[in-house]
Amino acid sequence: MVNVETLLYIVENGKVLLIKKKRGLGAGLYNGIGGKVEEGEVPLQAVIRECIEEIGAEPLEIEWVGLLEFYNDGVLYGFVHVFKARGLKGEPRESEEAAPMWFEIDKIPYDEMWEDDKFWLPLVLEEGKKVYGRFYFLNNWSRLTKSEIYTIESEKIITSS
Repeated sequence: MVNVETLLYIVENGKVLLIKKKRGLGAGLYNGIGGKVEEGEVPLQAVIRECIEEIGAEPLEIEWVGLLEFYNDGVLYGFVHVFKARGLKGEPRESEEAAPMWFEIDKIPYDEMWEDDKFWLPLVLEEGKKVYGRFYFLNNWSRLTKSEIYTIESEKIITSS
């Protein structure tokens, strides 16, 4: 089964809020807030729910900024919708799943994050781009072997009849 997940990066005053994952896939690494899209949800609803569950605060001024496609050992794992928010309603707090921490955007700890983040996250946070990326990992997520990153220059609506 292909997973559909979300990631959220909250940006305020030149800083970005990351979480240190405490359990599950990526435990011990810094990442954006997020998780799986549940049945009956759209990605925007899921990312808001995940933010409230993981850090106890609601994201404000949310913008969709990308889609990432992940493969593990040659098998499609899933798609991750990436969002950026420009603030929070409430104060972030630690939960059983995540410890939130603010970082200066130019001091993001990429060496303590997923290997792919250093390739696409600066495009989103520093350059304000929207991205589409494909990432291929081997050995149960231990090594990134190939990446493809595209910037999305326009937001055309395409319809077919």
